[in-house]
Amino acid sequence: MSQDPTARHVTATAPGKVNLSLRVGPPGLDGYHPVATVYLAVSLRETVTAIVRPDARITVAPSQRQVSLVDTADVPWDERNLAHRAAVHLRETLGLEADTHGVDLEVAKQVPVAGGMGGGSADAAAALLACAALWETGLTRSQLAEIAAPLGADVPFAVMGGAAVGLGTGADLTPVAARRPVHLVLVPADAGLSTPVVFRTLDELRRDGVLTDAAGAPEVNQDVLRALTAADPLDLATAMDNDLQTPAVALFPDLSDMLDLGLDEGALGGMVSGSGPTLLFVTHTEQDALRLATAIQERTGVDALPVRGPVPGSHVL
Repeated sequence: MSQDPTARHVTATAPGKVNLSLRVGPPGLDGYHPVATVYLAVSLRETVTAIVRPDARITVAPSQRQVSLVDTADVPWDERNLAHRAAVHLRETLGLEADTHGVDLEVAKQVPVAGGMGGGSADAAAALLACAALWETGLTRSQLAEIAAPLGADVPFAVMGGAAVGLGTGADLTPVAARRPVHLVLVPADAGLSTPVVFRTLDELRRDGVLTDAAGAPEVNQDVLRALTAADPLDLATAMDNDLQTPAVALFPDLSDMLDLGLDEGALGGMVSGSGPTLLFVTHTEQDALRLATAIQERTGVDALPVRGPVPGSHVL
């Protein structure tokens, strides 16, 4: 990594997300599952600093400017990293000359790793914005969201933030007017779950008749949209659904006990977030979220994170 303190750099941030509804259709010929999801960007953010290099290399490493709040031991700090892939993708998409568009990327993480909250996607979104600004591309947020789509279904939403319906792979976004905050408690697990494995388990459970088979493209959960726009936490907690919850619990049975515990401690509702294993609990107020997080931590010793959403998407700091 470049250590020149005079190096020109840009720092950008992007949010993690939860899925307040996630409905999954059968896989297509390309192996991808169509989804209908309701995204909510939450107040755990990834931060990426892009630093000019005098050559064509692109590197990625933990930040030396800001401490990560989560364990990054399982994060690949090489070309597999989504922030690294985002920088390469942006440079190639725009046809920028490699020799004058090298960059060192420093990443500080708040979003649990492999927790179904889109932390890697937020890294990619922040890296796209930081590099776009550093390289003076003049791209708008909407243009960056379009460029982001090949990097993964959740990356365009991390660019845009707020609340949105996601269709297709999840990258076809329609904003949702949710202007009042939703208060949640997130409970990460000690270990992650592989998203492809969770989807494969869903297919197996449907094939074996344990879950009802899906036919065609799934429909958006309108009850969740109404509750979100009306800022009604009880209706939201009642309406939430996630087709990946049963396979996630099958792979990680302890999630069931933690869901019960959160409800026992006063959560309005609880659910696996995305492909898991992070759990989300809905509360009435910020104070209720703080109380619930404290109660879960005291009873289990597991970190519980009070958060709110919607929050803005990627932006330069």
